[in-house]
Amino acid sequence: MSLGEKTLISRIRRGVPRGRGVITGIGDDCAVLRIPAGHQVLVTTDFTIEGVHFRRAWHPPEVVGFRCLARGLSDLAAMGGDPQAAFLSLALPRELRQNWIDQFMKGLLGLASSFNVALAGGDTSESPHGVLADIVVVGSVPKGWSILRSSARPGDRLYVTGELGGAAAALGEFMAGRKASPKDFPRHFHPDPRVAVGRFLRKQKLASAMIDLSDGLSTDLAHLCEESGVGAEIVEAAIPRARIGKKGNALDIDHALHGGEDYELLFTAHRGKHVPHRIAGVAVTLIGEITRSRRVIIRSPNRKGSPLQAQGWQHFRK
Repeated sequence: MSLGEKTLISRIRRGVPRGRGVITGIGDDCAVLRIPAGHQVLVTTDFTIEGVHFRRAWHPPEVVGFRCLARGLSDLAAMGGDPQAAFLSLALPRELRQNWIDQFMKGLLGLASSFNVALAGGDTSESPHGVLADIVVVGSVPKGWSILRSSARPGDRLYVTGELGGAAAALGEFMAGRKASPKDFPRHFHPDPRVAVGRFLRKQKLASAMIDLSDGLSTDLAHLCEESGVGAEIVEAAIPRARIGKKGNALDIDHALHGGEDYELLFTAHRGKHVPHRIAGVAVTLIGEITRSRRVIIRSPNRKGSPLQAQGWQHFRK
């Protein structure tokens, strides 16, 4: 890096617009945020670590910055929240080129601008081993209206947005030594946080429980069921699988079940609720229902039903 810490912060600060909820942003010891009256604060944090969440040989810096913020926005979407501000802490290797950082910030701030989210602060440090970015996203939701993981009830129907497996399929291409293009794998390179969908579900009081699909359908469904003290039955044939390219074949079911980082929404709704087939331009698919049993079952064409093991991403698992 050719720039010192103070110069780097000044360079980042010049490209940061002030959001609607930021009274005082970068430049003071703390940011001062304005939370709408009658709202509660939502806060989420996510690491983006080189070698774990991205590799410089695979992912352009603009993509790394974009995905860094998308992770936090997806968490807010899962609560039905409205984003307000973001905080970014960066640990950077001494040898990292300034252009890499500039492109990283371009991707992050471009996504922030599209959601009217201000970068209100953060921290910088030197890293001995690789790039580490920690994003904190702050949002708000009307008091008592947060959509939690713990509110699913037996008989609720289970829905998912978009298509699943595309992000994991791109990773599989990289691992096999092949190239994966943003055109064929858009959900991997530029995931679209479903903030508008989450907001609609909250305003219309449709979702009884919700979670974003960051670790894979099998794992995140298990999280939702565990928090709600319920089970679930899903239909394999109903699960929407991503396609590679505009005319490609649908991915195999394992990618859709266990692949992570799609950042779609998985939610439940009471049986009497009418859930549209599309919300904010995003397809919504009924894939199953919540049961009293604590087990998660998948029904396939060849079998009545079998336990669905959580085989998505889990840190520290061998």
